[in-house]
Amino acid sequence: MVQKLDYLKETPSQTAGPYVHIGLAPGAAGFDIYERELGWDIAGPNAAGARIRVEGRVIDGTGSPVKDVLIEVWQANAAGIHAHPEDPGQVEEGFRGWGRVITDFETGDWGFDTVKPGPVPGRNGAMQAPHLTLWIVARGINIGLNTRLYFSDEAEANAADPVLNLIEWENRRATLIANRDERDGKPLYRFDIHLQGPQETVFFDI
Repeated sequence: MVQKLDYLKETPSQTAGPYVHIGLAPGAAGFDIYERELGWDIAGPNAAGARIRVEGRVIDGTGSPVKDVLIEVWQANAAGIHAHPEDPGQVEEGFRGWGRVITDFETGDWGFDTVKPGPVPGRNGAMQAPHLTLWIVARGINIGLNTRLYFSDEAEANAADPVLNLIEWENRRATLIANRDERDGKPLYRFDIHLQGPQETVFFDI
């Protein structure tokens, strides 16, 4: 006989909380749990293509940096191929294409090294501009936020990108563009993610 437990109430929703780093990026949080961590090199040390650095902050509605954020990163390789068995292209040996980074607990800064991705085929054969896909979780965020990072030096590809063109206002599209600089002769892209306010980053309902 199955007894119906009508007296049980729905469990309250809960944000990621202060333990998100311990569970998802323990090495970065100072816990030596896994033999091999995902690390801060998203593509992998032997990936082909132009090496780049990406840095930024996650900014709350008051303009202050959020200091307990975890960011997951997905990307294609320099040839526009994802490290996934269902990608129709030839998967590059040693290319990771995925990783996790956390913000600095003192400054809120985050950053990682990777290779610049190539254009990626989209629906109906339309090419997507080079981009990174980011997923953001932190205390105070009930559901992870999905966004994209495009590159300021890919203006022609960005103008034709089918996802960017779904965003009606140009100033809203601009929140997805990382600005290029250089440090020690290496390309550096700055990408600040605004959770609220007039510069709020575009997030996608996936």
